Amino acid sequence: MSKSAIQRSNGCFTISGELTFATVTALLEQSRALFAQAEEAIEVDLGAVERVDSAGLALLIEWLRLAREKGQTIRFSHLPQQMKAIAAASDLDSILPLA
Repeated sequence: MSKSAIQRSNGCFTISGELTFATVTALLEQSRALFAQAEEAIEVDLGAVERVDSAGLALLIEWLRLAREKGQTIRFSHLPQQMKAIAAASDLDSILPLA
């Protein structure tokens, strides 16, 4: 079974494991409560992500939408190369706020 986790530390959200079709729904549900408690600026560190697919990119776009709805800013750091390639192929790399 695919595993992933989201942890909050010092105002930064660290994502680990896989961002795939099998994991993003659970991560989105976990993140809603954490993001609701977040300050105005959210940083999401993806350096511990081991595997991604297009569903992982869709999750980042959803997080971007949720942050904007709440008047928060969000930025993503340490994107895996695989995710960068999917974003570029989808022509979404220009809208992702990268650190």
